[in-house]
Amino acid sequence: MQGTGNDFVLLDGIKYRDLSSIDSMSVISRRLCDRRFGVGADQLLLLLPSERSDFRMDIYNADGSRVEMCGNGIRCLAKYIWDRGYSDKLLLDIETLAGIIKPQRAGNLVRVDMGSPIFQPELIPVDITMSPPVIDYPLSVAGRLFYVTCVSMGNPHAVIFPEEEVYKLDLAKYGPLIEKDPLFPKKTNVEFINVLSRDRIKMRVWERGSGETLACGTGASASAVAAMLKGLTNRQTTVELAGGELIIQWKEDNHVYMTGPAEEVFQGRMDIDIP
Repeated sequence: MQGTGNDFVLLDGIKYRDLSSIDSMSVISRRLCDRRFGVGADQLLLLLPSERSDFRMDIYNADGSRVEMCGNGIRCLAKYIWDRGYSDKLLLDIETLAGIIKPQRAGNLVRVDMGSPIFQPELIPVDITMSPPVIDYPLSVAGRLFYVTCVSMGNPHAVIFPEEEVYKLDLAKYGPLIEKDPLFPKKTNVEFINVLSRDRIKMRVWERGSGETLACGTGASASAVAAMLKGLTNRQTTVELAGGELIIQWKEDNHVYMTGPAEEVFQGRMDIDIP
């Protein structure tokens, strides 16, 4: 499945088996997400039963690391649930490591309540002792000074507003260095942003554990919030990504709402040995 070009292998643990019992899912994720020897994907999504919500979503990056949340992924998961008739509820409760996330039908799109942004440095986490929010904190990487605005949307994000056009920036050089900088104890996703107008920004993303991707839902949410914090945009903005567009709204209830597409690309079967 794909959401604005962010692509996923989704494994159905409802119909076929309870995948949560497999200890080697990290190895399986690396196999399936490999674009030469597997299916090829940014992340692996597991649809699982839940004891405290409608369903559960586990997420593994292409490098096998497990992550808390994925905005594009949860839209795809919700569409899969509705398309398979697993639920007729228009608003789903999905258990994730970032808490209960609520995707909702919005015509042909999916709207997701992403929850409230987190600004406390120790909760993002960022190894900084200061009062929140962390806005334009100086970070020197490979001889260049960046200014990072740090937000968690259930997972950590470092948002940067460079002077140059984001697609002229050497993301392959700076992305992994910022991701793994000691400033971020659990590593971080990295977003580079151009503000185009009060209601439109352009984003390029380096995802923790996956590298550059065509889109990132939590990253788009964090980036829009960062732009709003800095007074650069309105409380609703469209985020332009390499794979499409997402609409992000930061409402008065302090919740961030993301609306965008989700699409099933193909179904397949791959026989692999489970260690």
